[in-house]
Amino acid sequence: MDDEKKPSAEEVKEKKGSLKVSRRDFLKGMATSAVAATITALPGPSATEAEAAVPSGIKEAVIALNINNKVYRIKVKSNWTLLDVLRRELDLTGTKKACDHGNCGACTVIVDGKAVYACSLLAISMENKKISTVEGLREGDKLHPIQKAFSEQGGYQCGFCTPGQMMAAKALLDKNQKPTPDEIKMSMAGNLCRCGAYPKIIESVLSASAKIRGGA
Repeated sequence: MDDEKKPSAEEVKEKKGSLKVSRRDFLKGMATSAVAATITALPGPSATEAEAAVPSGIKEAVIALNINNKVYRIKVKSNWTLLDVLRRELDLTGTKKACDHGNCGACTVIVDGKAVYACSLLAISMENKKISTVEGLREGDKLHPIQKAFSEQGGYQCGFCTPGQMMAAKALLDKNQKPTPDEIKMSMAGNLCRCGAYPKIIESVLSASAKIRGGA
């Protein structure tokens, strides 16, 4: 052990000098190491998570829609609503798009004798069903008694909700030709009028009822 050669004072000084690191270099090195560690540690999405992030495929189908006693063969996507198909694909714009969430009744149509919201139905589910829209009320140049009554009794103001109101009225009068005011209120409670023309709407339905029973 005594024979082992000890480094000289100059060699020790030189070695210490080679190990000196500035504060700036030290901090830079720490930051780089931290970033590298973070990148390495972050897990990528699992196969299950990646699959869940991808929306399910939209399918297409050619269906036959019976609207106002006319059959339309049309290609639809599985996420299209009946309202969108009526307005955008078939240009039957009498059915109005307002809330688009099944709350206001502006898009009311009749499906198999029942008043429904077109915005809440998928078009692809409407095949083999009988659909009636406000365009089907009039026969040529002859107005339907409901249309006459709404016009004569002022059952509208801005008119935006009127098609839905008339279709709800038709669904009611097809089943009950002589409804009471309370029955009208109950049956048409799902059709909102922002103008507040409810008294005139009730008068219009009562007038339409009389016209239908009188053959007008």
